[in-house]
Amino acid sequence: MTEPAAHRPQPAMVIQDEPERWPVTQRTVRYTGPVFTVATDLVEMPDGSTAERDLVERAGAVAALPYDEDTDRLLLLRQYRHPAGMALWELPAGLCDVADEPPRQTAERELFEEAHLRATDWRRLVSVYVSPGLTDETFLIYLARGLSEVPAGDRHVGQAEEAVLVPAWVDRADVVEGILAGRLGNPATVAGVLALTAVLGRPGGLDGLASD
Repeated sequence: MTEPAAHRPQPAMVIQDEPERWPVTQRTVRYTGPVFTVATDLVEMPDGSTAERDLVERAGAVAALPYDEDTDRLLLLRQYRHPAGMALWELPAGLCDVADEPPRQTAERELFEEAHLRATDWRRLVSVYVSPGLTDETFLIYLARGLSEVPAGDRHVGQAEEAVLVPAWVDRADVVEGILAGRLGNPATVAGVLALTAVLGRPGGLDGLASD
């Protein structure tokens, strides 16, 4: 009997994302605002034909995953998101929209402002594209450990949606269960918590992550 093609040995290859850019013969900017730009590119396909592709250009974002190893709990924030029409449980996060501010410094600032926490140990956990068929925005997620609370008198006062953030320390296992059951859907929460869980289960654990 002939072995199915899918089961035959395949040539060795490295499975990794790689930079690639197909030629753009024309760009039409539809909207430019303070947070993002919307454009339509006329993209040349490999067969020589062209196709229109709409895209949203937006600064990248970072998130901090505050984790207490002793209790196996992490901090989430309940935040209203108007486009989704949802209150989502999220990690402290924000756009990299301050000129020349390194990503980790942005994560530190967001942890301080939104969660009223500081951390002494920072590790790069995972990076994801938010919606690669629509936008170039990436989300870099840091693991934050060695946590301490910011004194009440030194805390940042949030505005608009950030004025009514609700923090909660949650068991990691409960967050994983909520993700797999479809109760939690924020992309940074999903990617960050599942990546943390994977790292905890491999040799070297958290200390095997790159420090930053």
